[in-house]
Amino acid sequence: MLAYTTLGTNDLARAAAFYDVLLAELGAKRFMDEPDYFIAWGNSQEGAGLGITYPFDKNPATVGNGVMVALNALSREQVDRVHAKALELGGTDEGAPGQRSPGFYAAYFRDLDGNKLNCCYMGE
Repeated sequence: MLAYTTLGTNDLARAAAFYDVLLAELGAKRFMDEPDYFIAWGNSQEGAGLGITYPFDKNPATVGNGVMVALNALSREQVDRVHAKALELGGTDEGAPGQRSPGFYAAYFRDLDGNKLNCCYMGE
Protein backbone atom coordinates (compact mmCIF):
# COMPACT_ATOMS: atom_id res chain seq x y z
CA MET A 1 0.00 0.00 0.00
CA LEU A 2 2.76 2.51 0.83
CA ALA A 3 5.17 3.73 -1.83
CA TYR A 4 7.46 5.69 0.49
CA THR A 5 7.62 7.86 3.60
CA THR A 6 9.66 11.04 3.82
CA LEU A 7 11.15 12.61 6.93
CA GLY A 8 12.44 16.16 7.13
CA THR A 9 15.99 17.01 8.10
CA ASN A 10 18.02 20.15 8.69
CA ASP A 11 21.33 18.43 7.87
CA LEU A 12 21.06 16.06 4.90
CA ALA A 13 24.63 14.75 5.08
CA ARG A 14 24.37 13.93 8.80
CA ALA A 15 20.96 12.28 8.36
CA ALA A 16 22.22 10.30 5.34
CA ALA A 17 25.17 8.93 7.32
CA PHE A 18 22.75 7.84 10.10
CA TYR A 19 20.32 6.12 7.73
CA ASP A 20 23.01 4.53 5.52
CA VAL A 21 24.21 2.53 8.54
CA LEU A 22 20.86 2.05 10.28
CA LEU A 23 18.89 0.87 7.26
CA ALA A 24 21.71 -1.47 6.19
CA GLU A 25 20.69 -3.47 9.30
CA LEU A 26 17.42 -4.14 7.44
CA GLY A 27 19.10 -4.86 4.11
CA ALA A 28 18.07 -1.51 2.58
CA LYS A 29 20.23 0.51 0.21
CA ARG A 30 19.99 3.93 -1.38
CA PHE A 31 17.88 3.86 -4.53
CA MET A 32 17.41 7.61 -5.05
CA ASP A 33 20.09 10.16 -4.36
CA GLU A 34 19.73 13.87 -5.08
CA PRO A 35 22.46 15.06 -2.67
CA ASP A 36 21.27 18.67 -2.64
CA TYR A 37 17.83 17.85 -1.25
CA PHE A 38 16.59 14.21 -1.16
CA ILE A 39 17.85 10.66 -0.49
CA ALA A 40 15.77 7.46 -0.31
CA TRP A 41 16.46 3.87 0.75
CA GLY A 42 14.62 0.62 0.14
CA ASN A 43 14.96 -3.12 -0.22
CA SER A 44 13.87 -3.06 -3.87
CA GLN A 45 12.55 -0.66 -6.50
CA GLU A 46 9.09 -2.22 -6.09
CA GLY A 47 8.88 -2.09 -2.27
CA ALA A 48 8.21 0.82 0.06
CA GLY A 49 11.02 3.25 0.72
CA LEU A 50 12.14 5.76 3.31
CA GLY A 51 13.38 9.19 2.26
CA ILE A 52 14.91 12.21 3.95
CA THR A 53 14.67 15.71 2.57
CA TYR A 54 15.01 19.38 3.28
CA PRO A 55 11.52 20.88 3.54
CA PHE A 56 10.26 22.16 0.19
CA ASP A 57 9.03 25.42 1.75
CA LYS A 58 12.61 26.19 2.94
CA ASN A 59 11.49 26.45 6.58
CA PRO A 60 13.30 24.38 9.22
CA ALA A 61 12.33 20.72 9.44
CA THR A 62 10.31 19.97 12.57
CA VAL A 63 9.00 16.77 14.13
CA GLY A 64 5.33 15.96 13.60
CA ASN A 65 3.52 15.27 16.85
CA GLY A 66 1.96 11.83 16.52
CA VAL A 67 3.95 10.98 13.38
CA MET A 68 6.00 7.79 13.41
CA VAL A 69 7.59 5.58 10.78
CA ALA A 70 7.56 1.82 11.40
CA LEU A 71 10.37 -0.29 9.90
CA ASN A 72 9.56 -3.95 9.28
CA ALA A 73 12.01 -6.49 10.71
CA LEU A 74 12.30 -10.19 9.89
CA SER A 75 12.89 -11.28 13.50
CA ARG A 76 12.96 -10.10 17.11
CA GLU A 77 16.75 -10.22 16.97
CA GLN A 78 16.74 -7.84 14.03
CA VAL A 79 14.53 -5.42 16.01
CA ASP A 80 17.07 -5.58 18.83
CA ARG A 81 19.99 -4.90 16.44
CA VAL A 82 18.27 -1.97 14.71
CA HIS A 83 17.36 -0.33 18.03
CA ALA A 84 20.91 -0.79 19.36
CA LYS A 85 22.38 0.59 16.12
CA ALA A 86 20.11 3.66 16.24
CA LEU A 87 21.33 4.46 19.76
CA GLU A 88 24.95 3.76 18.79
CA LEU A 89 24.59 6.25 15.91
CA GLY A 90 23.32 9.00 18.24
CA GLY A 91 19.58 8.36 18.14
CA THR A 92 17.59 8.48 21.38
CA ASP A 93 15.59 5.74 23.04
CA GLU A 94 11.79 6.02 23.02
CA GLY A 95 11.05 2.45 24.16
CA ALA A 96 13.35 -0.53 24.56
CA PRO A 97 12.75 -3.67 22.48
CA GLY A 98 10.02 -5.87 23.85
CA GLN A 99 6.69 -7.59 23.37
CA ARG A 100 3.98 -4.93 23.08
CA SER A 101 1.03 -7.20 22.41
CA PRO A 102 0.58 -10.81 21.27
CA GLY A 103 2.48 -11.19 17.99
CA PHE A 104 3.91 -7.63 18.07
CA TYR A 105 7.54 -7.12 19.16
CA ALA A 106 8.84 -3.57 18.79
CA ALA A 107 11.41 -0.95 19.77
CA TYR A 108 11.11 2.83 19.45
CA PHE A 109 13.73 5.53 18.88
CA ARG A 110 14.26 9.01 17.48
CA ASP A 111 16.72 9.88 14.73
CA LEU A 112 19.21 12.76 14.87
CA ASP A 113 16.52 15.29 13.86
CA GLY A 114 14.04 14.01 16.48
CA ASN A 115 11.83 12.03 14.07
CA LYS A 116 10.21 9.05 15.81
CA LEU A 117 10.70 5.58 14.35
CA ASN A 118 9.73 2.08 15.36
CA CYS A 119 11.28 -1.18 14.30
CA CYS A 120 8.85 -4.06 14.66
CA TYR A 121 8.41 -7.75 14.05
CA MET A 122 4.91 -9.14 13.66
CA GLY A 123 4.81 -12.85 14.35
CA GLU A 124 5.47 -15.39 17.05
